[in-house]
Amino acid sequence: MSLYGMMRTGVSGMNAQANRLSTVADNIANSDTTGYKRSSIEFSSLVMPTTGGAYNSGGVNSTIRTAITDRGDLKGTTSVSDLAIRGDGFFVVQDSSGTPYMTRAGSFVPDAQGRLVNAAGYQLMAYSYENGVPAATVNGFQGLVPVQISDGKMTAAPSTSGTFSGNLPSGANAIVAPATAPSGNAATAQYTNKSSMVVYDNLGNKVMVDIYFTKTAAGTWDVAVFDQSKAAAGGPFPYGAGGLLGNVTLNFDGTGKLTGATDSVTFTVPGGAPLKLDLKGLSQIGTGYTATGQVNGNGPSNIEKVTIGKDGTIYAQYQDGSTKPLYKIPLADVPSPDRLIQQSGNVFTQSPDSGDVQIGFAGEGKRGEIISGALENSNVDIAEELTNMISSQRSYTANSKVFQTGSELMDILVNLKR
Repeated sequence: MSLYGMMRTGVSGMNAQANRLSTVADNIANSDTTGYKRSSIEFSSLVMPTTGGAYNSGGVNSTIRTAITDRGDLKGTTSVSDLAIRGDGFFVVQDSSGTPYMTRAGSFVPDAQGRLVNAAGYQLMAYSYENGVPAATVNGFQGLVPVQISDGKMTAAPSTSGTFSGNLPSGANAIVAPATAPSGNAATAQYTNKSSMVVYDNLGNKVMVDIYFTKTAAGTWDVAVFDQSKAAAGGPFPYGAGGLLGNVTLNFDGTGKLTGATDSVTFTVPGGAPLKLDLKGLSQIGTGYTATGQVNGNGPSNIEKVTIGKDGTIYAQYQDGSTKPLYKIPLADVPSPDRLIQQSGNVFTQSPDSGDVQIGFAGEGKRGEIISGALENSNVDIAEELTNMISSQRSYTANSKVFQTGSELMDILVNLKR
């Protein structure tokens, strides 16, 4: 046996236990760090070849493992922008240079520009609704933008669609002459029922439209939409030039259900966009006239509060009561999360052993759901770490005794020549 080999083995054991104590120190220091994943040491033996009946001591190798898939407990908070994941997946964040990372640390707060930034300074990334309902880029981070919500930014959206429901009385008298129907826009126009609606132009201004329902035959109704601002003084008929915005004819069968190809009326809002008003909710039965309706769009309004759904959709609620989706937060995943590379700030990057990043939305496949107003605790168990500390301390001391014994034997060997 080589005394030098014996001493090297002792040093190897001390180094391994020092690494283990380092992970224990890190784990204890980060026991209250949001989203922190504990590290541990796995040991493997290092065997040296034995020749001529002499045993050559080897040593021990240490490998760092990070328990990324071991989830921490969730704790509730009072902040909407605090996010946690119940299940698998990672938030996508980026640093100031635009490099993307993955994290479970969701303690996001708005910065001066309204960007959601966590405690380590990483910006939350998501897909924007600016160009319609977003779709995830399944194999990369392309298309993601920083989530930025500014309370002082006002918004307005034109009306482009709506619905109108209710009942048209089947017992109403029919107005046979087409010239007397509202769509003729004559001073002598007659109608059966009328409602008004508020719609919005491109600048968010309110525009009032008048909707006339006129029975022209059994089961047949004329629908005409007018710009209320064009109504005649003391009128409303005849409306001024451009007053008639659109009209259709509706037909109902013997059971009072809408039949035929026509089930909507389309018109252009003055100063606004084309609006399709869905009329499929209308019926014609033996009761009075009823009407309900709604349209999209909104007038100029500030954001009053923000809500985040379990699917990751960030909604803005405006002062006028309307809501609008702004962003959709995706979740990233890899085939082997425990093989990700851990970086400062509780973020991870992919490695050859972890597999490629895959992007999707919460609730899809194995991905979990996003919880607003919650944070994921560290998965560190203090009692376990203290136990590991005592065990490592004893093992380190024992290995040092091996080194010390080898050193004493070397002294005896050197003194033989005296």
